[in-house]
Amino acid sequence: MRALVRRSRWIAPLALPAVLLTALPGSASGAETGFYLAPGSQASDWVNSNTADPRAAGIKANIADVPRATWFAAYDPKTIRSQVKGVTDGAAKAGTTAAVVAYMIPNRDCGSHSAGGAPHYAAYEAWVQEFAQGLGSREVVVLLEPDAIAQGEDKEAATEDNACKSTGLSLAQRLAAIKKAGETIKRIAPAAKVYYDAGHSGWKVEAQNLKAAGVAQGDGIVTNVSNFRTTADEVAYGKELLAAIGVPSLGQIVDTSRNGNGPYASNDPQATWCNPPGRGLGARSTRNTGDPRVHAFLWVKAPGESDGGCRGFGGAGTFEPGLADELVRNSPNSPGTGTPPEPPKPDPGTQSCKAVYKPGSSWSGGHTAEIAVENNGKALSGWNLSWTFPGDQKVTQSWNMTAAQSGRTVTATPVAHNTQIAAGQALTVGFVADGASGKPVDVKLNGSACSVS
Repeated sequence: MRALVRRSRWIAPLALPAVLLTALPGSASGAETGFYLAPGSQASDWVNSNTADPRAAGIKANIADVPRATWFAAYDPKTIRSQVKGVTDGAAKAGTTAAVVAYMIPNRDCGSHSAGGAPHYAAYEAWVQEFAQGLGSREVVVLLEPDAIAQGEDKEAATEDNACKSTGLSLAQRLAAIKKAGETIKRIAPAAKVYYDAGHSGWKVEAQNLKAAGVAQGDGIVTNVSNFRTTADEVAYGKELLAAIGVPSLGQIVDTSRNGNGPYASNDPQATWCNPPGRGLGARSTRNTGDPRVHAFLWVKAPGESDGGCRGFGGAGTFEPGLADELVRNSPNSPGTGTPPEPPKPDPGTQSCKAVYKPGSSWSGGHTAEIAVENNGKALSGWNLSWTFPGDQKVTQSWNMTAAQSGRTVTATPVAHNTQIAAGQALTVGFVADGASGKPVDVKLNGSACSVS
């Protein structure tokens, strides 16, 4: 039985970049990657409205300005043709290739965070006709119906949630609808390259179902959409699946938007896909994969947009600058946000504080934990939190702080969104560490000892 790891997604308009700022190593324009960056993203809108925010430079250079796919998920059959045409015409003018996501299958996401889709299958067929008319005569990459096959398989196996099981919609209906959609797109826009969603290496689909969905008439599969699996694991899964399908011309696209640090380890399934902490940006969109069967690494999910209402972030598709900043800071290509501001100097020691150690998930060789520190003294503008591990634990990733470790002692300083701690306010920082979980000792906030529980 497959491990069920759900994903949430949402479509928003995309935005034109304004001024150039320092980018992480590996950042590239659309002309350099071959993929189009459509105007009007939530990330660029936020940057343009918050130019004084110290996070804006890094988010702009490393997220807002990076080419990625454009989602079409709002059911508006009267305007979908012109919406798609706007993107493909823009790509033609830029001399790049548009990547678009068709996300309109009826009962989308089984009524969960990204619920929606066409009201019924006849409406879906009509929507696909209009969608295809907007693709034009140039090459365009079409990513077809994320989650639809994997969720359909889970429904048939009675492992999906009740909202999906109770609809009565069969896997066979979904496969037939996807097959017809692929046929329609290829007939109306023969230059389009169509890739069928195939879950990911932790949520595998059956080759026979991809065949039934018409994958052989397309150009390949897309995996890891909106998830965090490593590129190596995805490529291995893709090769296994393509071999089982048995059509040598097919290839694979991998969503690398947020897989820089791989998946989050947790016993809670939701925690692994819904805004998991410590994740980082992955390889930028490119056709240069070094493998002829891997057609592209592509940012399909828009980094910084929430997966759902968890970890205190907004609903699915809401742009969250805190999430975006985490992804930039945790990127394997950078220790920070490209051009991070000079952190404020901490005030002198607070009068008293109380720390609570909150162990999280654990596995062989590692664990997660958070430390919540309540400031019972005066308000702080700038802070320095330190603690000593009881053993050989070593921090490998962190959130809500910039962490440095010397021996067993960890020193944490603010990130852009939490430089101040009001009197009576609690600060929570978290980390992934090698070694077994263990309550820290000698916790200090701005040099003052904290009680630890």
